[in-house]
Amino acid sequence: MMNILRKDPGLPTDSFYEVRAGFSDGPKTNFRIKAGKTLSEKRWRASFTDEGCLDIGKCLSRIYHGGIHPSIRGEVWEILLGCYDHKSTFEEREQIRQRRREQYAELKESCSRMFPTVGSGKFITARVITANGDLIQDPNVDLGTNPEKPPTLQSQETVAREHDKEIIQWKLALHQIGLDVVRTDRTLMFYEKQENLAKLWDILAVYAWFDKDVGYGQGMSDLCSPMIMLLEDEADAFWCFERLMRRLRGNFRCTGNSVGVETQLDSLANVTQVVDPKLHSHLEHLGGGGYLFAFRMLMVLFRRELSFGDSLYLWEMMWALEYNPELFSLYEGGDETNSKSDTVRLKRKAIRQYGKYERANRKNQARVKPGSVSPLPISVFLVASVLKDRSDKLLTEARGLDDVVKILNDISGNMDAKKTCTEAMKIHKKYLKRQKRHSFHIPWLVSNAS
Repeated sequence: MMNILRKDPGLPTDSFYEVRAGFSDGPKTNFRIKAGKTLSEKRWRASFTDEGCLDIGKCLSRIYHGGIHPSIRGEVWEILLGCYDHKSTFEEREQIRQRRREQYAELKESCSRMFPTVGSGKFITARVITANGDLIQDPNVDLGTNPEKPPTLQSQETVAREHDKEIIQWKLALHQIGLDVVRTDRTLMFYEKQENLAKLWDILAVYAWFDKDVGYGQGMSDLCSPMIMLLEDEADAFWCFERLMRRLRGNFRCTGNSVGVETQLDSLANVTQVVDPKLHSHLEHLGGGGYLFAFRMLMVLFRRELSFGDSLYLWEMMWALEYNPELFSLYEGGDETNSKSDTVRLKRKAIRQYGKYERANRKNQARVKPGSVSPLPISVFLVASVLKDRSDKLLTEARGLDDVVKILNDISGNMDAKKTCTEAMKIHKKYLKRQKRHSFHIPWLVSNAS
């Protein structure tokens, strides 16, 4: 009898996130959780010292190649996104966690005083204020400004107008947050519970007040939703989302008639011009030189093109590749300039703590004239890899922008996250070589945090 050894087929990543009945026709998962390839809880725990310091270098390659097991996904994301220093101890992380939970409670309480629905376990989808500050009377919405005695409809004449511009802007966003919340990941059983919808609304409402320069923008709910599912404590989910927004907030910043993501769209156009000039020329000829057709992919990081589980896998692959062990100190007020000047002197062990993509950028910066090149986020190269994958079809079948949009929309449910990320790394390598040769300068929204 022939003994045939079969490879472990693994578990579909979406099998860990229950889908509602009748919603089985969405994008299918291509990624599978596999023993020996996926970062497991056992391997993750073994990467810590007795005190709690993490050798992140042992995990980055495993994450890139096999993702993170859902049982530990939340806590690993907190490290990848810079919520905690990988060199910190268990005790130090716990102290930071408790401090942040208290800070979030204070932020939420401030929002609740301005609008009592925050923290009530409910959320709103109706407008509560006009652009001029006039309060809109709705018997289903508590407009109280006094948390101890919210005004009734009969007494609202005394508080019929809001004068603080920041509060007006914040309250204007609350109904849009509610409308987006009920549309976000509605296929998942998790959001059948009112309390989870309210938690998502609360976090986004608090963030809109916390980051008044950006406020709330459509798409943030897609970015925040996984945090709530992976991190049980609402405050922990908020700060994980806030760290992700450090990278992406510039995309949502609106100034005049422009949106921040246009900077990355310009970068995408420049990358495509360098690595695939024929395609770039064709897209320009069709009137798509502004690359607005890629707007959604950059704003919500492929949430609409991939199944829920696969999108999480793509995100953690990106963060593992881009990982910078100095993220925590930079976010907490450190000096990035000093750290980058020491790139050449980093020892091999220290280099291992950086993601593969980040290492390539640092090596490239060490070779060129300081200040002449700014690294791009990997998301730009992910979109470039999608364009490359559809290049032949775009060149032969696209006769207008509608055709471009249709061809790119066809990737929904058919996109392989791992293949896309692998191709993005190849394009990045090719881009760096040609960039060095031609001394191209590409503008970049540094961490999107300005």
